[in-house]
Amino acid sequence: MLRVLLDATAVPADRGGVGRYVDNLVPALVGAGVDLRVACQSHDADHYGRLSGADAVSVPRIARRPPARLAWEQLGLAAITRRVAPQLVHSPHYTHPIFSRTPLVVTLHDATFFTDPAVHTRVKGPFFRTATRSALRRAGCCVVPSQATADELVRVAAADPARLQVAHLGVDTKVFAPPSAAGVRAVRTRLGLAADQPYIAFLGTLEPRKNVPALVGGWVAACRGRVNPPALVLAGGAGWDTELDSALAAVPPSLVVLRPGYLPVEELAGLLGGAEIVAYPSLGEGFGLPVLEAMACGVAVLTTRRLALPEVGGDAVAYTEPDPAAIGAALIGLLDDSASRKALAAAGIERAAGFTWDACATAHVEAYERACR
Repeated sequence: MLRVLLDATAVPADRGGVGRYVDNLVPALVGAGVDLRVACQSHDADHYGRLSGADAVSVPRIARRPPARLAWEQLGLAAITRRVAPQLVHSPHYTHPIFSRTPLVVTLHDATFFTDPAVHTRVKGPFFRTATRSALRRAGCCVVPSQATADELVRVAAADPARLQVAHLGVDTKVFAPPSAAGVRAVRTRLGLAADQPYIAFLGTLEPRKNVPALVGGWVAACRGRVNPPALVLAGGAGWDTELDSALAAVPPSLVVLRPGYLPVEELAGLLGGAEIVAYPSLGEGFGLPVLEAMACGVAVLTTRRLALPEVGGDAVAYTEPDPAAIGAALIGLLDDSASRKALAAAGIERAAGFTWDACATAHVEAYERACR
């Protein structure tokens, strides 16, 4: 049995995309026969102990702050590695122990730090480009969530294709499934939406890459002349999109925009499945987990053809160019065609069923075995 130490210390408390990746991967790896130990923040120790079936290894509280965590990763993780004695260390979010003598696998979630540096902060861009190049040099194998990401890393970072392992993310259909009427009502109540108020939902961090200002502009255009225009619900953590506030300031007072912030995972099916449309007009994704999760919830999804999004959505979603005019036209087409929305919703459920965490774990085990060889 392969013993693996997974460093989950970078997982944020709000369980966004990286958190859901690690949380779902851990039990799937155990189910695949991996002898897994998880290093994590102290507040996650019980959580990962339950998920892995083994005592998690807590790190010092000082490692909660990102700069300190990065220093701990280079020094403290080595001590844990000696104690656990794994055959392999898995770093699931770009950064990794540079001087590790234990075989190493690193997950690289996307290549947009190279292809679209303008959508990242001046600090994050150079930092993650450096971390990515280091991982491509030092890791025995790097896991990527899509073939599109693998192709981009080969193109822009000279990655060796033989040392990349594609592992499509999965969707937990016990959590993300067409919601009950009660689940939808609960979310509407939380948001303050009337029972007859339709809405368009977005889920994700409000950062430039997600293209939310263009979505706001397209939504405003799509609402013109409608008797009961849909509200726009922008759910997700606050990011650093400097253009979003000005876009929202231009929204007519007759329209409703809601920013509920982070929502617990158990409420997301009600949010997504209760929407008329889930709009995700991203400028580029390494995978696009919110698109997959919305598909599983039985709702029409509108996204772009950038990077990995068509790899996830296939023919089960609607596509748009990322500019406000195109987004507005696409929203109008879907809002005015209930039959198309219903067909997309059904196709999304069927396609989403093909993305499982068990398959994702199997691909990770292949990466682990390649790195150990």
